[in-house]
Amino acid sequence: MKQVGEARDGAESLCPPIDLAGEPDWQPFDAPALVGASLRFVSGEPDGNRYRVRYYRDAHQQLQARVWFGPETEGPPGHAHGGSMAAVMDEVLGLAAWAAGHAIVVGNLNVSFRTLLPLETVVTVESAVVSAQGRKVLVEGRIRQGDTVYVEAQCLCITLPDQSPASRQDAR
Repeated sequence: MKQVGEARDGAESLCPPIDLAGEPDWQPFDAPALVGASLRFVSGEPDGNRYRVRYYRDAHQQLQARVWFGPETEGPPGHAHGGSMAAVMDEVLGLAAWAAGHAIVVGNLNVSFRTLLPLETVVTVESAVVSAQGRKVLVEGRIRQGDTVYVEAQCLCITLPDQSPASRQDAR
């Protein structure tokens, strides 16, 4: 008997629907509407077997995400690859800066892995813009489930000249 996500007749079977609902005080956030199709690597297959992601703003307007790490993110047997977790942090923390009004690119991403993340787990990715001075925007975040912290990260973002989210919206 084949397992969910295991190859069958040369095709990958899809995992079942995943509940990525936010907390009661979170509001859904349409990330692609803000930055366009650049969210393809992590968020590009909403029903795929790599990641499934849904974005929210919390009561303090900070960006939060629910992320499911599917079988295609495997590194150590039965657990997410560190690179898959780093990719999620890159997308979420960069997007947090954009959501706060800063058109940026990531200049430096420091990721600290705390414990192995089991595959097919739904986690919360928290983010907070810590500071914005000149062209530098510092964003911090973590991947957690309950009291278990899997990853903590700091992201130094550099603003792009004349690329504010508002000017991008006006150009459309």
